[in-house]
Amino acid sequence: MEKMPYQEDAETASPVAHARVAPAQPNTTWRHGLPTLTGSQVILRELRFSDAPALFAAMSTAEVSCFISPPPATVEGFERFIAWAHRQRAAGRYICFAVVARGSDAVIGLFQIRSLEPGFGTCEWGFAIASEYWGTGMFTGGAELVLRFAFEVLGAHRLEARAALRNGRGMGALRKMGAIQEGVLRRSLLRHGEYLDQGLWSIIAEDWLEAKAVWSSPLVH
Repeated sequence: MEKMPYQEDAETASPVAHARVAPAQPNTTWRHGLPTLTGSQVILRELRFSDAPALFAAMSTAEVSCFISPPPATVEGFERFIAWAHRQRAAGRYICFAVVARGSDAVIGLFQIRSLEPGFGTCEWGFAIASEYWGTGMFTGGAELVLRFAFEVLGAHRLEARAALRNGRGMGALRKMGAIQEGVLRRSLLRHGEYLDQGLWSIIAEDWLEAKAVWSSPLVH
């Protein structure tokens, strides 16, 4: 999601026919703390307050921040973001996974899921990865874990994403994960005083289940 649901200023001011597939029964244990999801290259886990310096370093570069809402401007701002993310997770509205390379504990990015209706039937996802890890497979590995979590644990039916039309890398990443562009949201993202057009992308549970029918490794460790 390029338009981040977290706004630091607000936080500072106020603490073709398919076979019909039955949706997964949602699991809400994550509201008490996110599980750790493990892939071959990447681990997704709950954010910690100690992650704030690494997040600030990863998210504040021009390459990463150019097509997302402005990230917090300080390490302390990221600490407030982490506290907000924990509260939103406990309330059942928002999930934010820290991205960590296997063999390390330093955060290199984020995956987010935001409910667009009660119960996460329709939700929006977004991601940001430190630029030095682009093209390494870290995004793909993390995205596969997030999609499994959304459809198998949250019981999502529809997962949406928005990407600026100028953000060719972001749109290519969505296409790689099987997302379909449904339309253009005209002048829907304000960045550096300019309104940008965004593509609206979606992945539907039935399509994902058909494409990812067999995943042998367990999701939660």
